[in-house]
Amino acid sequence: MTAKVRPRRSVLYMPGANARAMEKAKTLPADGVILDLEDAVAPDAKAMARAQVIAAVKGGGYGHREIIVRANGLDTPWGADDIAAAASVAPDAILIPKVESATQVHRALELMDKAGAPASTTLWCMMETPRGILRAEEVAAASQRVGCLVMGTSDLTKDLRARHTADRQPMLPALQHCLLVARAYGVAILDGVHLDLDDEAGFVRHCEQGLELGFDGKTLIHPKQLEPCNTVFAPSEAEVAQARKIVVAFRAAEAEGKGVVLVDGKLIENLHVVMAQHTVALAEAIASAQKQ
Repeated sequence: MTAKVRPRRSVLYMPGANARAMEKAKTLPADGVILDLEDAVAPDAKAMARAQVIAAVKGGGYGHREIIVRANGLDTPWGADDIAAAASVAPDAILIPKVESATQVHRALELMDKAGAPASTTLWCMMETPRGILRAEEVAAASQRVGCLVMGTSDLTKDLRARHTADRQPMLPALQHCLLVARAYGVAILDGVHLDLDDEAGFVRHCEQGLELGFDGKTLIHPKQLEPCNTVFAPSEAEVAQARKIVVAFRAAEAEGKGVVLVDGKLIENLHVVMAQHTVALAEAIASAQKQ
């Protein structure tokens, strides 16, 4: 698996107060696990959850899975301590909620550096408020250590006084704006959660919509969502075979001094090759992870 192409099809929230759930995560087919100290933990359990999460990260055993710790906000009594504690055990990333400015990014990074976080620990940012969406570019541009934008569609829906609809029409402007920002600044981006666990058909439709829009993957709230999410966000065998065919054909054309080539009657240029190479790299990264 390369640093440039890392599968993030499925990133599962796990409550930091639930030690059994965090242990179970070691066996689940998730590409990433968010050990949550924020929404999933009651105020009187924050300190206990933090200790459990730090112990879980330190103990390891999560294999290929990307490990992210979601801290409480810096405007809460727990946020600064969460970031410092998480940074000390070097997870893959620290996720901070309700990010609305470069100042918040810089403050979190200062706390991470002070606690000795290695450069490999990136900062992920929840995009879940109207002000945060409007300032998404400021957030993404704040530091090269911003590794991912995570859509918080539940909180955003509440703040907008919008409705949860089957087609997610109320969310599309925010989703597309953050996608533009993420691609412009070279950071990953994850779609928000689907709350209705009994609505599998609706969940699959939302995964397909997220893929079509351009998301790298989706955040999840239950293990039952992993398999359909992984299936949707992974390239199919046919797509991978076609991508390999495009790469090989274009290389052969280049060797002959040609800049374009026909593959199955379609004109292939460099931009198609770049997309094909990404598809192949993603498929190979997924296959590599499944062997671990």
